[in-house]
Amino acid sequence: MERALVIRGSRNIFTVRLFREGEAAGVSLECRIKGKILKGVERYYNPLAPGDYVAVEEDPSRPGTGLILAVEERRNRFTRFNQKGLGANRSAASQLLAANIDLVLCVATPASPPFRPRFLDRALVQAEIAGIPAAIVCNKQDIFDGNIDTDERLEDFARIGYPVLRVSAKTGEGMEELRRFAAGKLSVLAGQSGAGKSSLINALIPGTGARVGGINEKYDRGNHTTAMSVLFEGPGIRLIDTPGIRRLLPDGVTGGELIHYMKEFAPLAGKCSYGLSCSHETEPGCKVLEAVAAGAIHEDRYESYLRIREELSELL
Repeated sequence: MERALVIRGSRNIFTVRLFREGEAAGVSLECRIKGKILKGVERYYNPLAPGDYVAVEEDPSRPGTGLILAVEERRNRFTRFNQKGLGANRSAASQLLAANIDLVLCVATPASPPFRPRFLDRALVQAEIAGIPAAIVCNKQDIFDGNIDTDERLEDFARIGYPVLRVSAKTGEGMEELRRFAAGKLSVLAGQSGAGKSSLINALIPGTGARVGGINEKYDRGNHTTAMSVLFEGPGIRLIDTPGIRRLLPDGVTGGELIHYMKEFAPLAGKCSYGLSCSHETEPGCKVLEAVAAGAIHEDRYESYLRIREELSELL
């Protein structure tokens, strides 16, 4: 039995890299899970994700293949709520995107596809739920037209404590800063289709050949090109590419708990006149509404909070 790192997986077939002394690049195996269910993954839509550490057993009769016997306890996990997993068992609606992460890079674009700050709000909430540091990477700066609303929201993200890096995988603008920022960490890239996650990976780790897609001109949104999460490794940097997400509903939180996972909202939880029962919509003495009126909470972030809370509450 040997220890291995999950690199990618689909339909219960996983590529893992073994840890063997003297083999710097590692040996890869194509593995299936031994038996039907791994202990500790029952609540997930998919049992394993890139970044997971597993115990494997190589098949001597079939070189290059093996069986996964167990998964190590995860330090953290980056997930999303997957409607497909609901079925008759809501406990299996968590979709693992990555495990044992040091940094979440929330990737957006100023245009093509359009800038969508409310998607970033959701990705940041998911990072907060997981307890993973997060930053915003605004790619495609080469086509930024100076939109004031985009600048305003990016500046607000920075104000509340999230690093914002403006880059262009195409021209190289800001890429060295991004490389230094992600150096020595295992980072997961989360963003909508067309935001350029694969292009960023190809620029940061040349030769990886991450598949790059185009933009659907009719709908001005990206086409899905990454079908599964994949871990890419280069000198001093490790990145997990994830499938483009058009709709992200935070996983592992209820509508009532959401306030604790939005940075500028959290210190106000329970301080309203109506305490934790405050809906933060119409009540007098609501500290959240007062913060919105004072500009301490951006109006669009507030609207985003209400929408996410409503969607989460509908799941009950």
